Amino acid sequence: MSSILVVDDERSMREFLTEVLTKEGHYVSTAPNGPSALQYIENEEFDLAVVDIKMPGMDGLELLECIKKINNNISVIMMTAYGSEKTAVNAIKQGASNYLKKPFESVDELKIIIKKELESLQLKKENILLKEKLKKQYAYKNIVGQSVKMSAVFDIMTKVANLDSTILITGESGTGKELVASAIHYNSLRKEKHFVTVSCGALPENLLESELFGHKKGAFTGAISNKVGLFELAKGGTFLLDEIGEAPLSIQVKLLRVLQNKTFKRVGGTNDIKVDVRIITATNKNLEEAVANGSFREDLYYRLNVIPIHIPPLRDRHDDIRLLVDHFVQSTCSKHNIDCKKIDEDVYNVLNAFPWPGNVRQLENVVERMIALEVGSTITVNNLPQSIKQYQEPVCILTPEFGEGGVNLQKIMEDVEKKYLLDALERAKGTKKTAADLLNISFRSFRYRLRKFSLDDN
Repeated sequence: MSSILVVDDERSMREFLTEVLTKEGHYVSTAPNGPSALQYIENEEFDLAVVDIKMPGMDGLELLECIKKINNNISVIMMTAYGSEKTAVNAIKQGASNYLKKPFESVDELKIIIKKELESLQLKKENILLKEKLKKQYAYKNIVGQSVKMSAVFDIMTKVANLDSTILITGESGTGKELVASAIHYNSLRKEKHFVTVSCGALPENLLESELFGHKKGAFTGAISNKVGLFELAKGGTFLLDEIGEAPLSIQVKLLRVLQNKTFKRVGGTNDIKVDVRIITATNKNLEEAVANGSFREDLYYRLNVIPIHIPPLRDRHDDIRLLVDHFVQSTCSKHNIDCKKIDEDVYNVLNAFPWPGNVRQLENVVERMIALEVGSTITVNNLPQSIKQYQEPVCILTPEFGEGGVNLQKIMEDVEKKYLLDALERAKGTKKTAADLLNISFRSFRYRLRKFSLDDN
């Protein structure tokens, strides 16, 4: 069902069009003049406006100009009397989609013109959505992982996709929080509507408020016209508030109102604007700590944390590294239109040992770098960044547990030394020179230590 606004100073014409369009299954609002029409447009969303050109006070052309400034996505059909086609053509040059001659030759002609206009509008919307989808990696299959922790994430995503419950996604930077949010949206009942994202930490407070809620003309210096906010653009869809932990307290108050009442006011405005939107938030901060130190509202936290989804860091899901590497190799080679490269097994071993502070995003960048630098068909350890090749796990310092008889320090030290000798040999696949290099000792010293513990079979 489309939403149509009819603007005409003749009451009989408004009633006639309301009857015809309502029977066609549309939701129809009417306004007797330009100013009252603008009030409707500022507070509600319409697909189409049918506007009479000749009206007292603000005429149809002036109203058309104002409509386009407020919301350029509204299609406008002008109604003009016979003999005024030149005025109608000027209206089309100014942004009108089509025009109708009054009186109408037939009701069927009226229906056909409006039907074609709405079909054209729907096609434009679908094309916009399609382009947006192509920019997003929204399918579940693009979130790679088979570890236990990622399987739990997939399970929650599948269960909540078709709900309207608010979701809080947590995880370190680079774990893929936005990818999870978009996958939830595009696998939900709202998938045909917009998926809108804003980073709460990327804009100063005054600009963030205007970006979220829009503003009225003259609300602040530089507000030369009315602006529709992102909440309105996301109507019927999903709104991701990324870096929600960075939102100023003044913005948090207004977000709480949206969650509670599904309404908000534009900056400088007085009218409540209703919005139907699913809200997903994401953060790499500990919001419970933020609540404790007063930088985040407790009531907002509980409103957001209805369905929590935690994305584990890559260091906690090493089982997924091979899958991720293979995925990134395939996608990167396809993006650059080059033959898919093979990965030497030693590369996987080194990557598995690294803690990945930058998480999946860092791994993706490393894979792209390796592909760019390797001119052959196989990626080797030599293509890895030096910091990853030379990484060594920090030595584990044990907390001693003293019994009644104390501890055998010599045996503890010998056990630790033997463990490192054996682990180095395993990592080096039995090559003693390589194992010695991993321990930063000489080959001679390495051989001596092996013999000391009867670990040398040669």
